[in-house]
Amino acid sequence: MQIRFLPEANAELAEARVWYGLQREGLDVALMQRVDETLSRVTDNPNAFPITYRRLRRAIVKQFPFAVFFEVATDEIVVFAVFHSRRNPKQLTSRRS
Repeated sequence: MQIRFLPEANAELAEARVWYGLQREGLDVALMQRVDETLSRVTDNPNAFPITYRRLRRAIVKQFPFAVFFEVATDEIVVFAVFHSRRNPKQLTSRRS
């Protein structure tokens, strides 16, 4: 199954990668590896992840305070957010109608 990022999710991930890269050399690479592992788990079994809001499911990124919020569509997985756990969850729900 193919994964498609919405622009907001792509921007969040890019912002997080820059921030972690500035904190310590290689930390941005570690973040991306963990996100890739998370997306691989999602692709392998998307329905194994809990529904947290309407049809959005959540996959926790190991070692980092992020979760990937996604929806399973007919022929793809749509990533709505790569969301930091300290952010207000209402910001996420406002993206979905």
